[in-house]
Amino acid sequence: QVQLVESGGGLVQAGGSLRLSCAASGRTFSSYAMGWFRQAPGKEREFVAGISRGGGNRNYGDSVKGRFTISRDNAKETVYLQMNSLKPEDTAVYYCAAEQDLLVPTRILSDYDYWGQGTQVTVSS
Repeated sequence: QVQLVESGGGLVQAGGSLRLSCAASGRTFSSYAMGWFRQAPGKEREFVAGISRGGGNRNYGDSVKGRFTISRDNAKETVYLQMNSLKPEDTAVYYCAAEQDLLVPTRILSDYDYWGQGTQVTVSS
C-alpha cells in the first residue's frame, strides 16, 4: 500500500505557473506508475498526465498538452506536475494517483489503486 500527499496548489493569475508535488510513502515508489487527475465543480474527474515507473513513458490529456509536464524523482518518492500558461478552465482540485500493475501509464481512472486527498488550483482571469 502507498500513501499519497499532494501539495503546491493555490491561486494564480491566468498565464501563470504552478508546480504540484505528490509525496509517496509506504511501498516502493518506483514500483508504481503515477498519474495526475483533476476535478472541477460539477464535472467528472479527468485525466491530466501519467508517467511510467521509470519515467521514460509519459502521456497527457489533450487539454494540457504542451502546457503541463509530469516528472518523477524516485529517490525522493515524489511525482511533480509543472503547469505553465494556466487558464481559468484549469481550475480544479488536482489529485495524484498510483497504479501498480501496468507498465504504461493509463488514462483510465478506475485503473488506479491509490489516491491522494487533492490540492486546489484556482486560476483567475
